[in-house]
Amino acid sequence: MIEIEKLRIEHQGRELVNIAFCIQNSLALVGESGSGKSLTLKSLLNMLPSQMELELEFNAPYALIAGESVGFVPQNPFTALSPLTKIKKQFFVDEERVAELFGELGLPLELLERYAPELSGGQLQRVVIAMALSTKPKLLLLDEPTTALDPHTRVTILALLKKLQALEGFAMLFVTHDIVAAQSLCEDICVIRYGKVVESGKMAYVIESPKESYTQTLIEANFAKREFRR
Repeated sequence: MIEIEKLRIEHQGRELVNIAFCIQNSLALVGESGSGKSLTLKSLLNMLPSQMELELEFNAPYALIAGESVGFVPQNPFTALSPLTKIKKQFFVDEERVAELFGELGLPLELLERYAPELSGGQLQRVVIAMALSTKPKLLLLDEPTTALDPHTRVTILALLKKLQALEGFAMLFVTHDIVAAQSLCEDICVIRYGKVVESGKMAYVIESPKESYTQTLIEANFAKREFRR
């Protein structure tokens, strides 16, 4: 279990985020544009702009910030891969580990000899997931990893992530605007607005019986296929 006891981000004296949450197994961090979920993710990746100040207090059985204990899957897999280097040259672990992950993800090993532009969007995202898991992280951070995928591939990727979690034993923090995707992947949900936690709890309970009107609005808008982006 990972307890984020305090995560506070400030810029020029203005508080942008001040939240706390707990990742027991899989947590979805949900909110509309400007809610602070992207800043929260960047803080855990040590990627905040230098002019922002971070105050972070956490309780975890391993180093949390930007180390091998943390894996990251970005929204756009093209940003994580070099188009000019063969896929196999972009892994920094032994071939046995790569082959293991490719097997778990249903990827043929011959893709290792190809370049990123030669792969489909679904193949690229699975390669990026393999890279994120190559060092056997304890926590996987997911930044809307299915947004750019077609509906069928989106379902496939979410199912693979759930399967991989069972096989590899990592915890997940899933940053998303897609409550339907969050519902299929995560046990818990944390809804944030203007850098504050509005509501949190078990996914099924919050979806069925939201306490806050803001949460209800997000759920209704999402199921009506209106997207709340970062």
